[in-house]
Amino acid sequence: MSAPATYTRHHPRWYRRRVSVWWWLESWVYAKFVLRELTSLGVAFFALVTLLGVASLNEGPSAWTLFLHWLGTPLSIILHGVALVFILYHAVTWFHLAPRAMVVRLGGKRLPDAAIIAGNYLAWFVASGILAWLLLRG
Repeated sequence: MSAPATYTRHHPRWYRRRVSVWWWLESWVYAKFVLRELTSLGVAFFALVTLLGVASLNEGPSAWTLFLHWLGTPLSIILHGVALVFILYHAVTWFHLAPRAMVVRLGGKRLPDAAIIAGNYLAWFVASGILAWLLLRG
């Protein structure tokens, strides 16, 4: 095992530029990246609300009634609205990143990026339509 490096006048430490906490505001590309990563908080919020709903169902009718009452409060509606915007931004940006994350080949040729993006949107609209039909059929 080698000894730790010693720094002398002729072997100074490497220069490391100090980076601000707000480095991502210097470029719109960086800002979009960080905003996309922050939108995962909306995903976490919806997951937490779903888990709380299941837990309240498990506890009985009174807990479920309290949960439904909380869902109707102005704070909850505002939080759900903000989370929905986060989720939509997250989904749209992921659909546009998907061709880089998932290379699809048909007949030895790579599928165009636009086809993968269109397939994602089509699947989203079909799933949304089926869900709306199930919920609204009365």
